[in-house]
Amino acid sequence: MYKTANDHYKQKFGCKVYKLSLDGGFTCPNRDGTLGTGGCIFCSALGSGEFATKGNDITEQLERAKQRVESKNKGGKYIAYFQSFTNTYAPIEKLKSIYYEAIKPDYIVGLSIGTRPDCLGNDVISLLKEINKIKPVSVELGLQTTNDDTAKYIRRGYKTEIYFDAVKSLKEAGVEVVTHIILGLPNETKKDMLKTTCDVISAGSDGVKFHLLHVLKNTDLEKEYLSGKFECLTLEQYAGILKQCIAVLPPDIVVHRITGDGAKKDLIAPLWSADKKMVLNFLNRYLNGG
Repeated sequence: MYKTANDHYKQKFGCKVYKLSLDGGFTCPNRDGTLGTGGCIFCSALGSGEFATKGNDITEQLERAKQRVESKNKGGKYIAYFQSFTNTYAPIEKLKSIYYEAIKPDYIVGLSIGTRPDCLGNDVISLLKEINKIKPVSVELGLQTTNDDTAKYIRRGYKTEIYFDAVKSLKEAGVEVVTHIILGLPNETKKDMLKTTCDVISAGSDGVKFHLLHVLKNTDLEKEYLSGKFECLTLEQYAGILKQCIAVLPPDIVVHRITGDGAKKDLIAPLWSADKKMVLNFLNRYLNGG
């Protein structure tokens, strides 16, 4: 067994907690020309924000997102989650404005921010430390792999050492860190994926999100896949690798996700991942020895 996000939030906040996905209107240095223009090889046009609420007003986004899930979360609270693109990649004045707006409602008990390790300057770290004194802050880092050859292939845009530095700075500021890992990246072996997981542990990450590699329409990864340069994992292969990765985690590390799901309308492969309920049921049985 492993520590789930649901268990973690109930322990931390005393109730069930849902994350409300927001779009802060950000871009990414891997898209605006600073590092590149195409984004990571697997990234969709929405920058992993397919399920984020859209709109210019953060308070309005929160209300609309809350209305969609409050029937499932009676008596629970919520975390404001900036998900789309790189959510620390903006002038500090903008960050301060939208972060403080996001934590203002009483039903918001925390702030979660998805970003890149190379977009965490000292001014941003100071702001997160300041907000963390008001409501808990969690930063989600898109690492994916610690293999720098793979990182170059997927156009991640930074060396793995930047990730270690970012985790250290965030932990020193008292901010919780969650790290995203993709299982099944082209040319990676089971040994590579286990090493990434072990590296994340040694870096000091508080939690992990394991994702299955998805091939989505209109991405450069789609071209690589259709030209036969790599194959996606089967459900059984994914489950086996995932189980080994979770087995090396210390009991206090929170597993926030055991897979990820792309928008069905954009999914090229693996097609088995489109049945989310089936996949989660299979993985939970497999991980629990069933």
